[in-house]
Amino acid sequence: MLSAGFLSAHLGGAVSSVAAVTALEHLNHRALRDTVITFRDTMKAHAAGINRLNVYPVPDGDTGTNMARTLDAVVAELAGADTEGADGQNATCDAISHGSLMGARGNSGVILSQILRGLASTMKGATPHAFPSGATAMKVAEALKAASAAAYQAVLKPIEGTILTVVRESADAAHLAASEGATLSGVLHAARLAGKSALDRTPEMLPVLKDAGVVDAGGAGFLLLLDSALYVVDGVPLPLPEDFEGLSVAQFEAVALRHSESGVDVSELRYEVMYFLDLPDELIQSFKEAWGEIGDSIVVVGGDGIWNCHVHTNDLGAAIEVALDLGGRPRTIRITDLFEEIAEEHHQREAALGGGHKATAGLPPVTCAIVAVSSGDGLSELFGQLGVQGVVTGGQTLNPSTAELLAAVEAVNSTQVVVLPNNKNIIPVAKQLDALTGKTVLVVPTETMAEALAALVVYDPEIDAEANAAEMSEAADSVSTGEVTQAVRATNSNAGPIAEGDWIGLVRGAHHLPNGIVAVSGTLDGATVALLDLLVAPGREIVTVIEGLDATAGHTDVIQAWLDEHRPGVQVEVHRGGQPLYPYLFGVE
Repeated sequence: MLSAGFLSAHLGGAVSSVAAVTALEHLNHRALRDTVITFRDTMKAHAAGINRLNVYPVPDGDTGTNMARTLDAVVAELAGADTEGADGQNATCDAISHGSLMGARGNSGVILSQILRGLASTMKGATPHAFPSGATAMKVAEALKAASAAAYQAVLKPIEGTILTVVRESADAAHLAASEGATLSGVLHAARLAGKSALDRTPEMLPVLKDAGVVDAGGAGFLLLLDSALYVVDGVPLPLPEDFEGLSVAQFEAVALRHSESGVDVSELRYEVMYFLDLPDELIQSFKEAWGEIGDSIVVVGGDGIWNCHVHTNDLGAAIEVALDLGGRPRTIRITDLFEEIAEEHHQREAALGGGHKATAGLPPVTCAIVAVSSGDGLSELFGQLGVQGVVTGGQTLNPSTAELLAAVEAVNSTQVVVLPNNKNIIPVAKQLDALTGKTVLVVPTETMAEALAALVVYDPEIDAEANAAEMSEAADSVSTGEVTQAVRATNSNAGPIAEGDWIGLVRGAHHLPNGIVAVSGTLDGATVALLDLLVAPGREIVTVIEGLDATAGHTDVIQAWLDEHRPGVQVEVHRGGQPLYPYLFGVE
């Protein structure tokens, strides 16, 4: 049989034939590992074509790409596990389960992770000794049934005509074949045949697919898992990547219209929110039901107190508060503006048809353009109002890559660019940009969003980058900044001991205070006013308050009242930032 390394190196040209092999009778840990690696490599080869099957007007990333990235995480977990030890089967299954949970990307990746976890949980302990060849085929069929059940359970509102249907019909056919005495190879062939039949019928189940003339993207991706298993078990040639032509702009717009007229509100939901959630298993159904009241495309997978959660919603605050209200702890929060993805998808489709335009179309030509990193949708909107042409999502816990920043630099309509990193960790990345482009790129080393706002007040698009950078750096340096967040673990600080769940006030930049934790309180209001007491020094005139996802009108009223009483005469400006994790950011001038 060809090695996984050979496969990975040659899948770009597709594998069309392999040497004859003897079919395996048992899916041992090596075969299981090779199946996952082969699936990852095959998915990467087919990702572009599967992406072009994704027709929903609110793209959940790209289906093929998200599935491939999820599988990258699984393969990385396998590489770090002792799968060749005495307990190789269980170690392999544990690695597949954990890697898929922690690495799931997008709606399709989260569903795929639950499929893999269902397979792995059933195959755990299924050694050749425990399950001789006669029982192995039935065990694999049961694993497919468990995968299907897990996928349905993960989705709050299962929809037929999607990957769920393809997995279920594949599993049913596998179980029937196994009950009739089929070999392992026979079970996999039966599953693949039924899955392909189900995939071909998905347009009849979902009008949106029929309108576009395509099959379900996630279902197409799942079939590659069965193809990979057949390749490893029976040497069946892997399918060549298809050259999908994709949708025309007219088809794409027809799909959007179908959604708007069919009562499916997904096209009106702007944000994709994903995070890991620490929450007891018995509360997860309440969590899903609460999310169901504020969003759609809800997928929640996991167990034993840790969950990977995905939703489309317009209410970012509620998406986080649902977890907090149940006593859960959300972490590694990722927020994507899906409307921006729609615009990009539309542009790409136009460009593919020869009707595209340069990335700078619609942006006014300026002598010097600004690219800024933003940690929230409100901040992005505010940056746009202040003349920023390129906004890159990022910030604390979510640092953008050099490639993402470079793409924004190339997209703005100027040959001179000033970059506002707005985070200490992003500054070194931003400083690499000038050497990577033909444009002149200067960095104003802002470490906070409040510094960026102060810098943008003096930005002049009609003077050169050098002059702008000097003026903006001076303005940013004049601001003292602070922020409030919640402690995720107990520790000690210069402000006193901190318990998990305490609210802490931090100084990120102030001439009269050291950086770090300066206030600790059991309440958000307590930490906020303690921070302001230190941050708003005598002689300051303006306090800028940037509200995050967890800010409320009540908390903001407390801030305003405290400043009115204790710092009378200070001008207070309040802006909605929408940043996660930090309910309030402050800039003091």
